[in-house]
Amino acid sequence: MLTKEFLSEKLSAGFPELKFEFSEFRDEITVKLSKSFIVTVCDYLKNTEGLQFNYLEDITAIDWARKKERFEVVYILFSIDLKQRLKVKVGVEEKDAKVDSVSVIWKAANWFERETYDMYGITFNDHPDLRRMYMPEEFQHHPLRKDYPLMGHPGDLSLPQK
Repeated sequence: MLTKEFLSEKLSAGFPELKFEFSEFRDEITVKLSKSFIVTVCDYLKNTEGLQFNYLEDITAIDWARKKERFEVVYILFSIDLKQRLKVKVGVEEKDAKVDSVSVIWKAANWFERETYDMYGITFNDHPDLRRMYMPEEFQHHPLRKDYPLMGHPGDLSLPQK
């Protein structure tokens, strides 16, 4: 079973210059890092012996609304060999809501990143086809942001016309 200590040793060996924050809840480990290293760290997590997080289960975001880093992009990884799940998180400020795409590592990231872009407005740099999934392209808002009104904005395409 993967432990926080083992993961910390592996990541520290691979990235001695980086600072990682680890937490554990119900036998699931979460690691938080700087968004500028997401691609290299994910590549390392996928291709390093003893880790092999070869399956990307999901990418989503959390809107903390009042924190300096308003958003957290959450990557949920699974190692088929270890039968272990890992969450990787990066903080994203609202004024620079951009993260590098991991679609070069996991092809499934294409859809997950598009969904996160559509619902939260977080842009994924170097994404092969970043466009809205659920909302029309002309829609100006991002419905899963905490500042989005429950009944929508007047004039939104989602509101019935009177």
